[in-house]
Amino acid sequence: MTGDKKRSAMNQVVTREYTIHLHKRIHGIGFKRRAPRAIKEIRKFAEKTMGTPDVRIDTRLNKHVWHKGVKNVPFRIRVRLARKRNEDEDSIHKLYTLVTIVEGITSFKGLQTQNVDD
Repeated sequence: MTGDKKRSAMNQVVTREYTIHLHKRIHGIGFKRRAPRAIKEIRKFAEKTMGTPDVRIDTRLNKHVWHKGVKNVPFRIRVRLARKRNEDEDSIHKLYTLVTIVEGITSFKGLQTQNVDD
């Protein structure tokens, strides 16, 4: 297998829904750093899965992570990751990822990654 072939699928605009298990990502983190670390872990997850270094987190997602305080971050969170084209000509990155919360999830049982058609 040759390693010189790059994935060109990163150039396409796509939207997917993921469940992020935050509890395992902030295990062992001190109480006053849990919510900020959760936001960093969401950003890291989005960067890894979508392949874009420019990740933008929606304010409603930020409020959902912080709604129980700095200590009590939700165990799991359902997010929608949208890889979009960057309209700013000055930017060095062609694409960015917008991370938003999926509202109305009562149970995370059986949920899998889904492609969303806009």
